[in-house]
Amino acid sequence: MAFDYDLFIIGAGPGGVAAARQAKTYDVRVGIAEREAVGGTCVNRGCIPKKFIVYAADFALHDRAAASYGWSKCDRQFDWSYFIASVHQQLEQRRQSFLNKFQQAGIDVIRGQATFIDPHTVKIDGRKVTADKIIVAVGGKSIKPSKIPGIEYAITSRQMFELPQLPQRLAIVGGGYIGVEFSSMMNAFGVEVTLMDRDQTILSGFDDDVRTAVQQGLSQRGIQFLGNTTAKEIKQDATGLQVVLEGNDPQIVTADTVLFATGRSPNTENLGLENAGVELDEKGAIAVDAYSRTNQAHIFAVGDCTNRKQLTPVARTEGRAVARTIFDQQSPQIDYTLVPTAVVARPEAAAVGLTEAQAREKFGDAVQCYRTQFEPLFYSMTDRSEQAMMKLVVDRRSDRVLGAHMVGENAAEIIQSLAVAIQKGIAKQDIDANLGIHPTTGEEFFLLD
Repeated sequence: MAFDYDLFIIGAGPGGVAAARQAKTYDVRVGIAEREAVGGTCVNRGCIPKKFIVYAADFALHDRAAASYGWSKCDRQFDWSYFIASVHQQLEQRRQSFLNKFQQAGIDVIRGQATFIDPHTVKIDGRKVTADKIIVAVGGKSIKPSKIPGIEYAITSRQMFELPQLPQRLAIVGGGYIGVEFSSMMNAFGVEVTLMDRDQTILSGFDDDVRTAVQQGLSQRGIQFLGNTTAKEIKQDATGLQVVLEGNDPQIVTADTVLFATGRSPNTENLGLENAGVELDEKGAIAVDAYSRTNQAHIFAVGDCTNRKQLTPVARTEGRAVARTIFDQQSPQIDYTLVPTAVVARPEAAAVGLTEAQAREKFGDAVQCYRTQFEPLFYSMTDRSEQAMMKLVVDRRSDRVLGAHMVGENAAEIIQSLAVAIQKGIAKQDIDANLGIHPTTGEEFFLLD
């Protein structure tokens, strides 16, 4: 059978873009469909605009410390409307850059919703396209629980990037990384923030010392945290939105905006996967094997539409790996055990490898942890109390470092560098033998004992 494309990709987010670019290096026919903005969640309503907001919020935090360093106080105002419009202009430039690169590479871009008609055919707004191999890279979406009365008054992270103005009072339901990051950013802008989570401590899945340190840092900045608490109902009256809570703190919180950051789900609806015979797992994600292949040998899936780590670098790596599997017969497998991750809150947190709890479950009493907590030099000149935390999880039998965790300024950059060494099997004694740069925060990893 003659196909229109050797490879067709549904979804032009990080995974789909990476797969398309890698596939074109093999001089094959590649097409890609996208129903929304090119670039996916990360570029349009995720990590890129979020990082711009973090940068803007950091100006406010440094302004508060400037007087301690001899700068005269000044009354500067923040214009959210101007700022967020500038962010969207920058995002449009990035989207246009993607399209230009597609055109230069000879990758066909088809705009619209792609739906499977049969295992080798998809329809995009009435146009039928056939392909020998197909990659589904449609990502995921933020969700709200449908059974809470008044949930229609709440928004998700997607709408946070579309706010016409900053709220005076913000209630955030969900203490995962999205809720924590937005609580930090909005607090820096002067928004009154209440953050709540079903757990007693935020950031489930991170090392306990990281969770505690970030939570303490947020509280010191004036963010109200309510543990073992969640929203039961949302009502609207003349004073704003009334969030009725249940759990340890059964009170009513008044807010102008209510953000639900309680989870994401794969974008697998309206794809016609049943027409292609593609199976989903129990969570509604596309089921794949170690090579991102579905139960249909010629159909693959990458990124957040699968039930794996939902991170941009992971999706990109999966996309490139699938292209190699299809056209280069390399069949590379991805190691998900040492994927670094970060929480771009203030304080910032980052980690790679096993938490202490995970390590003890796997290695028992052979686990030894090295930890330090200290005041970074910058804050010693200010009236703010700020602590950095660093931790290494080590297998004492082999001296191999199993995990690294940090809370503090530049945590993501520092952990990202350590991740390479840990992946190569670095031992604690190797770290001890290194000379650091003084005075820096990162050198403290070389001084842990």
